[in-house]
Amino acid sequence: MQPFRLSALELLSAYRGRKLTPAEAMASVIERIEAFEPHIAATWLYAPERALKEARASEARWMKGEPIGPLDGVPVTVKDNIATRGEPTPVGTAASDMTPAEADAPPAARLREAGAIVFAKTTMPDYGMLSSGLSSHHPLARNPWKLDRNPGGSSAGAGAAAAALYGPCHVGTDIGGSIRLPAGWCGIVGLKPSAGRVPIDPPYIGRVAGPMTRSVADAGLMMATLTLPDARDYTSLEYRTLDWAVRPARLAGLRVGLLLEAGCGVPPTAEVRAAIEQAARDFEAAGARVEPIGPFLTQDMLDGVDHFWRTRALVDMNALAPEKRAAVLPFIRDWADSANGFSGEHVFRAFSQSLAMQKAAAGATQAFDVVLTPTAPMTAFPAEWASPSRDPLNPLPHIGFTVAFNMSGQPALSIPCGFSSEGLPIGLQIVGRRFDDVGVLSVARAYEEIRSAVILPWPEPPGN
Repeated sequence: MQPFRLSALELLSAYRGRKLTPAEAMASVIERIEAFEPHIAATWLYAPERALKEARASEARWMKGEPIGPLDGVPVTVKDNIATRGEPTPVGTAASDMTPAEADAPPAARLREAGAIVFAKTTMPDYGMLSSGLSSHHPLARNPWKLDRNPGGSSAGAGAAAAALYGPCHVGTDIGGSIRLPAGWCGIVGLKPSAGRVPIDPPYIGRVAGPMTRSVADAGLMMATLTLPDARDYTSLEYRTLDWAVRPARLAGLRVGLLLEAGCGVPPTAEVRAAIEQAARDFEAAGARVEPIGPFLTQDMLDGVDHFWRTRALVDMNALAPEKRAAVLPFIRDWADSANGFSGEHVFRAFSQSLAMQKAAAGATQAFDVVLTPTAPMTAFPAEWASPSRDPLNPLPHIGFTVAFNMSGQPALSIPCGFSSEGLPIGLQIVGRRFDDVGVLSVARAYEEIRSAVILPWPEPPGN
């Protein structure tokens, strides 16, 4: 098999058995990128020469039987907004001053320490505030499954790179669905860990970093490294040694909630709903007790989170010089400017809705071992759109199933559960109790083994 198709665990096994070298694997990934990247624009700061140099150094270590860490020689990418030393961090916007970062952010630092080869960063929309691959700084990212469709966002390039087989491991960030939404729309696995589980810098309410991979096992492998402590994240959890070697959970007797209506945003399409219902039947066939959950969010909650984020964006926009402000994506400018008339009381009440959302999510799900929901209510939308709604005054109707679990801090994972009639992936979200990241991964690993949905072969570059 071509090395770029291998999982991280398969690559490491091949290195250990001297059946493949990191240099051979990296060369294979580079060949794949050169075939696909002109069509999907998933990467930024792509550095193939440096990657090959690091791969040869890794090869020398493996030949001596002395790998420096658990990911030695594994090709990985990190998202634009995860700082890497000596390189700018534009966060997707042409308004950035492009000052090089003085140090690696925690996820990048842990990956390098583990021996991973960070060969590129991945693209994102302006400030990470769109579920889209549209950016004023990066070329338009596209979905490998259907090039006229969006990969989603804000971890847009990471989702596209994973689905295009740019190596096995990618890191995204998520504040309202930015790992899970592109994972769902690109047909990969994306884990939003429990709040504080993966140190990140700078931390913010609801913001997390997590793995985006093609398999649950590789997501667990990455978590063993990403969760290592870093004092820069003053909100992170006390470090605990957990067993990230993911084994399938026993589903018999598991109490599973099924949420098909969020209570806010737009309802799932018929195809999405049918795929989630089939996944629930798969759980029932394996012995789980599946019980419906009624909607527990309100449109006021979603609007409150939206209005608070608009205000934060407006503050950021107002700090820019006029020429920089003009460079921001118009959709984002219009969205932020709409907060100009908000009173202090309005913003306070808007922020309070994030706390109401947190309470509602925790209360509605606490009786269950896991909860199943659609990741997104629709399949991938046209590539050029900034949002499925295309409306900066109603920008978030597609995050009704994801954002609550950022506020509640619960682990949530997207995994493919089928395809639409157009051949577009549909994602199943599996949500666990807070801190039970291993449990969510284990349930997802079991679902990989029992799902009845036909999972299509990975997309190929045009002309292949």
